Amino acid sequence: MDNNETSLLEKQLNVLREINEICKARDIQIWLRGGWAIDFLLGQVTREHSDIDLVTLIQYRDAIEHALVSAGFKKIPVSQLQTDFLKNDIDVSFVFVIVSEEGKIIANGFPEWEWRKDALPLKNYILKGISISVLNPNQLLEEKKIYEKGTGRKLRPKDIESMKVIQRIIDSIR
Repeated sequence: MDNNETSLLEKQLNVLREINEICKARDIQIWLRGGWAIDFLLGQVTREHSDIDLVTLIQYRDAIEHALVSAGFKKIPVSQLQTDFLKNDIDVSFVFVIVSEEGKIIANGFPEWEWRKDALPLKNYILKGISISVLNPNQLLEEKKIYEKGTGRKLRPKDIESMKVIQRIIDSIR
């Protein structure tokens, strides 16, 4: 990696570390998703990432938004489902989910997007000194599979490669 990549990597890890510490201090459970989730599952950085994708429960939305703004993050409201943040030129996206009384995990504002019941495991993975929970690899794979349908955009080469890597992770767990 050249200095710019290292710099971006370190900036992203520093922002992720800060968010993780803020949430742990407030007993707020968060999960990684997207490319960083794959890297944490593998225990190594596999590629450059454009952003940090996280998930938490809807009841923590106000607390997270307030805590991150207080810590110098710029809040960028997106939708009922998502709030984005920006700090040190690093984009962070929080998706909020609801757990129904029946135990169904549903994307906030999108009742038709029901997640796997095992989508939110409490196991932590460690990378570069950061210990954090990650979405179930099966959930990560399902998200990639519905990407095109949900966004209306074709799968990107990195999505196709991520699907292969996630499938290898799933196969190795079995």
